[in-house]
Amino acid sequence: MSSTSRVDPTSPLKLEFPQSLAVYDDYAAAQKAVDFLADEKFPVEQCLIVGTDLKRIERITGRLTTGKVAAGGLASGVWLGLFVGLVFSLFTEGETFQTIISTVVFGALFGLIWAMVGYAMTRGRRDFSSVTQVVATRYEVLVEHKVAAQARELLARLPGATPNPFA
Repeated sequence: MSSTSRVDPTSPLKLEFPQSLAVYDDYAAAQKAVDFLADEKFPVEQCLIVGTDLKRIERITGRLTTGKVAAGGLASGVWLGLFVGLVFSLFTEGETFQTIISTVVFGALFGLIWAMVGYAMTRGRRDFSSVTQVVATRYEVLVEHKVAAQARELLARLPGATPNPFA
């Protein structure tokens, strides 16, 4: 079973008989090609840009220390407590200020404890913070077979966007 057959037939992310038009090293080049086709009045609704050869990139943003983890847990707990306090104050009568302050304090304690327990459970195996992203290394422009020849002719006129027929 091919991966395209798993896409819902009514999905806008499906072409009946897609053919490869061109392969690019970055998304901007693929987008430029489709934009050029749109400018040439080509039916771009019969195109797909597909990112392939996915890889996960993890950028290390810093060292984690007990103090940083505690401060982060405390800060996120304060925000959570503030939000809960504001919601409670909308639906309860009485001292709004006391309600908000008490939920902020409980939120801060909860955030601090939760963050410290989570950090302790890693047992030093992950003493750094990071940001991850999944990116494609190639971008393939696919078109419906009925209009593939027209798309190739049009795209051949775009400087630097010569389609790769062997993609």
